[in-house]
Amino acid sequence: MVAADLPIGDRIRHYRGGRRQDAVAGLVGISPDYLSQIERGLKVPSLPILYALAQELGVPTAALLSEQPPAEEEASDTAEAAVGRALLGYGPAFKAGPATAAVLRDRVEAAWQSWQTARDRFTQAAHTLPGLVADVDHAARAARAGADPVERRAVLRVASDLYCLLRSYLRRTGRVDLATIAADRAMRGAEDADDPLRVAAAQWNLGHVLLAAGRPGEAEDLALRAVEQVAVAQMPEMERQAMGGALQLVAVLGATRRRRWWEARDRLVQHAAPAARQVPDDSNIRWTVFGPTNIALHALSIEMEAGETGEALHTADATDISGLPSVEREFTFGLEVAACHGQRRDDAAVLLSLLGLEAIAPEDLARTPLARQLVLTTIRRSRATHARQAEQLAVRMGLV
Repeated sequence: MVAADLPIGDRIRHYRGGRRQDAVAGLVGISPDYLSQIERGLKVPSLPILYALAQELGVPTAALLSEQPPAEEEASDTAEAAVGRALLGYGPAFKAGPATAAVLRDRVEAAWQSWQTARDRFTQAAHTLPGLVADVDHAARAARAGADPVERRAVLRVASDLYCLLRSYLRRTGRVDLATIAADRAMRGAEDADDPLRVAAAQWNLGHVLLAAGRPGEAEDLALRAVEQVAVAQMPEMERQAMGGALQLVAVLGATRRRRWWEARDRLVQHAAPAARQVPDDSNIRWTVFGPTNIALHALSIEMEAGETGEALHTADATDISGLPSVEREFTFGLEVAACHGQRRDDAAVLLSLLGLEAIAPEDLARTPLARQLVLTTIRRSRATHARQAEQLAVRMGLV
């Protein structure tokens, strides 16, 4: 069994197994160099050659074709699907009266803590979120109809926090459509609670949804408008600096995705970095992980995407991530370092980075498109020893 999105060349290599490339090529009637180019993704085989390869490898021709199944055909009884059902209002049935804001706040904070620190965070979130979403929605409806304004505001704050978490989970599982709904509900809850800090956090979340949806200009515009609102909002100064700085980083990413490297660098240095100097790394205000280390991580991101791998790796070497409160940010840092090594065709360093990432966040590694691409590239072009290790990693990731 291979992953549905595995390219044709990688499928042929997988089914060829330990057989010599020149032997298979000769039996099919093509040159070893041509088969090598097919397996490396440089050539696309014609249908007759594809059929001949399938016959020689002893698999159906369809087994060599890469096809991503449409989302609507995905199994509907999985734990991940249950999260989407809960968001859309047909999750677990209510078994009791609404929980209090204090109880729900503890559960949401525990879910956030798990999401940011657990190695198996996707598995834990998929089992925790459906019931939590149902309970928070139940409490929010009851609070809106109730007569206690203090409890109503507290429940709406919890709801906003939960939907920010749900946005992060859904984006990371590839459901940008549902992540947009979650971000909108986080905003609605924050506004109904009249909580400026949570409004800013919800805008930060919406900015990340727009980035994931391939709309960096809109994300940048949203973030900069939100920065202006934060500047005049009533909130403690450290929280103002943290949320303003986190929103600046959304704008930095927007400029980076639009290939406006100098604008991104300038905004990072002139606007985000000064705010970070006022916020300790371990504060993690509204789960944004904003602080000095996150500034360095975004500097790495800019240089990596700009192709300035030397500068990016220099930044990485000078960055201590041991104090980061989020495995997601630690994973992103390591993945971008791996990508820089990949741009330099240093496959041994790529493999070492990927194996390190597997140790800290195996579920993230298996789910992230860039990680999957790096593994396949390493298999295609590295020396035999490294290729075998990369193939074993691909098996553990579910690629083959």
